[in-house]
Amino acid sequence: MRYLTTSEVAECYRTAESTVRYWRQIGKGPRGIKIGKRVLYPEAELLRYERVLADGRDEWGLAS
Repeated sequence: MRYLTTSEVAECYRTAESTVRYWRQIGKGPRGIKIGKRVLYPEAELLRYERVLADGRDEWGLAS
């Protein structure tokens, strides 16, 4: 399984790293896991998050 950093996730979604950190803080967006001092995002979690958005579900309050 491949894990992405906060920076890589921000690049994927064309947003700032601070936005990705904010999503994590409020429990929205793709779920990250803490490994040591780093937060990493499993690639499978990003795919799941994108499916939720594509389906128009409002699981995290980001889909319209």
